[in-house]
Amino acid sequence: MRTVSSVEKAVTIMLGDSNPLVLSAMSEVFQRDTRFSLLATSATAEGFLATVMRIPAQVGIIDWSLPAMGGAKLLEQLREQEGAPRIVVYGDQASEAHLGALGAGAAGFVARSDPAETLLDTCMAVAAGKMVFPYLDVRALQRNPLQSLSPREMDMLEALSKGLTNRELSRELGISGNTVKFHLSNLYEKLSVRSRAQAIAFYYSSRHGPPPGRGSD
Repeated sequence: MRTVSSVEKAVTIMLGDSNPLVLSAMSEVFQRDTRFSLLATSATAEGFLATVMRIPAQVGIIDWSLPAMGGAKLLEQLREQEGAPRIVVYGDQASEAHLGALGAGAAGFVARSDPAETLLDTCMAVAAGKMVFPYLDVRALQRNPLQSLSPREMDMLEALSKGLTNRELSRELGISGNTVKFHLSNLYEKLSVRSRAQAIAFYYSSRHGPPPGRGSD
């Protein structure tokens, strides 16, 4: 039974996951635990952002691949909002989502294969101001230049991989041509490459696959 006192002290939670079964299961887990008060759920990143602006929560739990904008861009949007929740990413550690979550500014990461108690304990720790992540080999992070990129630079690299021109990059990302050149310069320096083609090749090689075929041109 929840008393008035326990409700007032409960950590407020919001959930975001595109899988209705996962969302239902997580909702049940948090509703059973009197340490938490579940405020809302969403199946999309856009819905999560809109709802959390109306109903502030202390902690948000999101799927890293939450459609449509994804976890990284959602975190970027939340950083610009005063009073935004601290975010715990609930995802597949094998996909290295924990590295992306750390780089994007999440406060914690819990693998979907972990027990429910791990998710609950992580959320309590994050609500208390702590960061909670699986063991990370810092040397491996340092060897991967992608981890040094800002969210905006990562957006630039992903857009660049589509073969966009500077003008198209400017339109795609909503920034000026001079800002495009500035980000490209920083991008090349961080990746230790000298050209657009080398940056694109680096992007695809880091994902263990060749760039898509573009014919003979």
